[in-house]
Amino acid sequence: MANQETGSVDRREFLRLGTLGLGGLTMPELFRRQEAAAGGLEPDTSVIFVWLPGGPPHLDMYDMKPNAPLEYRGPLRPIQTNVSGFDICELMPLHAKLADKYNIVRSISHQFSDHGGGHKRFMTGRNPKSPVEFENDAPATGSIVAKMIERRSVGVPNYCCVVEGGREHVDTFSLGAAYLGSAYTPFMVPGDPSAEKFTVPNIAPQLDVVGRLDDRARLLKQFDSFRREADQSGMMGSIDQFHARAMGLLTSDKAKRAFDLSLESPALRDRYGRHAWGQRLLMARRLIEAGSIFVSVVLENPYQSGVPWLKQGLYNWDSHAVNGHIYEDAKVRFPIYDQSVTALIEDIYQRGLGRKTLVIVTGEFGRTPRIENQIGTNTGVRQPGRDHWPQSMSLITFGGGMRTGQIIGSTNRLGEHPKDRPLTPNDLWSTVYRHLGIDQDHAFPDYAGRPMPILQSGSPIEELLPVA
Repeated sequence: MANQETGSVDRREFLRLGTLGLGGLTMPELFRRQEAAAGGLEPDTSVIFVWLPGGPPHLDMYDMKPNAPLEYRGPLRPIQTNVSGFDICELMPLHAKLADKYNIVRSISHQFSDHGGGHKRFMTGRNPKSPVEFENDAPATGSIVAKMIERRSVGVPNYCCVVEGGREHVDTFSLGAAYLGSAYTPFMVPGDPSAEKFTVPNIAPQLDVVGRLDDRARLLKQFDSFRREADQSGMMGSIDQFHARAMGLLTSDKAKRAFDLSLESPALRDRYGRHAWGQRLLMARRLIEAGSIFVSVVLENPYQSGVPWLKQGLYNWDSHAVNGHIYEDAKVRFPIYDQSVTALIEDIYQRGLGRKTLVIVTGEFGRTPRIENQIGTNTGVRQPGRDHWPQSMSLITFGGGMRTGQIIGSTNRLGEHPKDRPLTPNDLWSTVYRHLGIDQDHAFPDYAGRPMPILQSGSPIEELLPVA
């Protein structure tokens, strides 16, 4: 029966209301009760968070230093955009045409130079206990958002992550929910959405599962046995919520349509690019329109979807000289990135999402201002690259009702450190929480039962707040 104080439904009642169990059909009555318990709250804002793992080179993309010595500026040159004084890399001409539609933030920094520490520091807004490895000891922002809207159910996942196949484990990019529990990790959508046979797992019931679960009495007995074991481990709360959320997806026609890119016009799909990066970003926009609140998209390896592997190329944005030739790789990577991201910029505004949806495109840190030259592992020849550099980085952001065409903050003449308007990842997340209407001082108990505020520091970036 329903709990009178919370409106929740226990497991036996959950089954009696008409579900077929862990692999079966959804239960509208459960979701009606959940919405009633949540007071009918329907967030009217959303976030698309585009992650560039490895760390994009800020001096070669968004913070070019054409007057710096060659060993800093590199061979790429800036080009003028449609905003006076706003330059961009020559390999991103579509960015140049749309500079009035996004902002560059050039002055965010932190102190964690390892990929693991950098991921955790950026994703959680906290200094991690360990500067290495990727398992969070604090919840990632997406998990916090999922927790704050946990009773919301509109037929699509509240929190998704669209990622390369084989990279969908939550710890790969420090997306763990830590002390909030596994119920608040993202619904993972792995693979290449541009592939002909691409499918989204777990959004349609298997007929053999439905048949097996038709015996309600046997299923109840299995659940009761499982619960006795899970209760002892303290896992039941998370498992209940995870499966309640999953079962809604199993038969949601809304979810199936949201993931179905064939419903978009061929011309728009071409604009995004018929490759994994472009189609992932298009899927993110469809999920936001369908009702998702927080969608992460990972743009990692461009050498797929028919793009031949470059011997000097890089798997992700980790442009060490030993990994690849940063500038040969850029000739392939940057145009794909340019096409995909600018298509999303145009699409967000053309579809009237410019106030509702806040978009952030970033990696965990920047790259060393001084170029390194080493022997490449794959090429066997000396080639240029850049090392990790959390002391300065650049990102772009748009939507959320903000004024665009701005450059926020600056670095010194060599791109080494913030010069004007120094910021941290926490200031960015504070801006995100403000956009979503979430109180960053709200606290959750950590593993020891101590109240932990969502953010311990950070203030919204004024230049990115909505204009009237």
